[in-house]
Amino acid sequence: MPDLGPEAGERTIATVERAVAVLTALAESPRDMGTNELSRLTGINASSVSRVLATLARDELVRRVPDSGRYRLGLRLVQFGNAALARVDLREVARPHLVALTESTGETATLSIPGEQTTMTVDYVQSPSSVRSVAEVGRPSVGHATATGKVFLAHGGRLPAGPLQAYTKQTVTDRRELARQLTVVRARGWAQAVGEREDDLNAVAAPVLDSRGGLVAILGLQGPAARFDVAAMGSGVEALLTHTVALSPRVAG
Repeated sequence: MPDLGPEAGERTIATVERAVAVLTALAESPRDMGTNELSRLTGINASSVSRVLATLARDELVRRVPDSGRYRLGLRLVQFGNAALARVDLREVARPHLVALTESTGETATLSIPGEQTTMTVDYVQSPSSVRSVAEVGRPSVGHATATGKVFLAHGGRLPAGPLQAYTKQTVTDRRELARQLTVVRARGWAQAVGEREDDLNAVAAPVLDSRGGLVAILGLQGPAARFDVAAMGSGVEALLTHTVALSPRVAG
């Protein structure tokens, strides 16, 4: 789990933290989950998890599946998600750039925005190829294992404490090597991930910065390794940088 420690001068509410932990666990799971499983995963005792689930279910933030007694995310979250995305005006501004990137490269183009602990995909344009990388709105990046995540870390994002998870044999799990890569990312203005989150997935990403140099968004390109190889990634970087330079003045603060 991410470090939930409060910043200096801030106080957190333990009950809310537990609810967020439960919702996060459900969001990251590909299947419905029971109380005991959620307890093990979050480190929260089962009775507290049960109370949290009952409260969330009352407000339709989670749903109990009658046949199994397990839980899944509730439809009320769709309302919240749509309301949040409706306020991301950047999507409207960036959309033509995503379309142009996909048209020029043939690969899936993504738009992500930074948060406190990670970035989140808020829009994408899918590759027209029959074999393609599938993007998903709402999917968080992995800081040390994705191109988008490395851009986030290079511009002030934080990694959770503890060992870095190896998703493939190519995942960078040594923090010193990751720090070296992030220095390169800052210097050249873009990041890459070659089979680091998924074996057959390559990606490049570049930052969209405001007038003060702050990270506003990240444009990315991703595709199957067999097609989006070193040469294709190089061409993709050129296209990415063209569009981030063009987009940055539109979001300058």
